[in-house]
Amino acid sequence: MNKAVFWDKDGTLIPDIPYNVDPARITLYPDAGDSLYRLKTAGYKLIIISNQSGVARGRFTENDLAGVWERLTRLLAPFGAEPDGFYYCPHDPNGSVQPYAGSCLCRKPEPGLLMKAAQEHRIDLSQSWMVGDILNDVEAGNRAGCRTILLDRGNETEWLMNAHRQPTTTAATLSEATEYMLRETARCTRQQDAV
Repeated sequence: MNKAVFWDKDGTLIPDIPYNVDPARITLYPDAGDSLYRLKTAGYKLIIISNQSGVARGRFTENDLAGVWERLTRLLAPFGAEPDGFYYCPHDPNGSVQPYAGSCLCRKPEPGLLMKAAQEHRIDLSQSWMVGDILNDVEAGNRAGCRTILLDRGNETEWLMNAHRQPTTTAATLSEATEYMLRETARCTRQQDAV
């Protein structure tokens, strides 16, 4: 089985520009490339998990998301940190475009996208992480059985807490989140070796 870091996209890896699918406007946070590279070399698969309600709301089409995926891959390639997968939810209960308008099991905080990625990439969710900038990301990760990091960039505005929305830890930057994951990985490895 593989281990993975599941990443939210907007507000986590790239600055959040609402409903943006223009590749020219997609840029990485400065520490994204190095952070993902370090985790990839530590043996983690890198999977992007993203809600894309703009499809259901008629802001863009699913075909437009191909350019987003290609741009992210091109931006991360020079670091040796190309993602292993890109999973997105096009649904929204308040959407207007059929068949995307309505509830689903893949829109975070539901864990459906993580479960699908885990099946397709043979991922052990108990050895994996979900990193995101809002508590819906944390809840999706926790419900899937991952450890979770809330990247506190000020994007969470509601702070509606329950048992599923409590992150394993919080971090201010991707670098800080990466350091924490690598420390925990080393600690778990030492414990396993001692058994």
